[in-house]
Amino acid sequence: MAHAAPASPSPDLLPATARAELERLRRRWSQLPLARAEEAAPAVRALVEDLAARTAPGTPVPDLGPAVLPDQLAVVAWDACAAGRADDLTEALATLRRTLP
Repeated sequence: MAHAAPASPSPDLLPATARAELERLRRRWSQLPLARAEEAAPAVRALVEDLAARTAPGTPVPDLGPAVLPDQLAVVAWDACAAGRADDLTEALATLRRTLP
């Protein structure tokens, strides 16, 4: 029986500066108590929705709660970079990180 070749890894399209900001956001988010994360979630969701609208206008991003917001942010950031629509990504991530409690 023949085996399928393993899929090649996706190229990393995120600029190093944006990747660093995403990691800083993830680290900070993981340190927040749930109540603080819930308070900060609207700002994170706003950026998630903005980035998603750049590549899939009119397609809502499901609200899966604060625990997965950093993952959703990483996915839509990658998508925006892949589509060439992430010129201000690093600054947007840094601004968001600075607003976190």
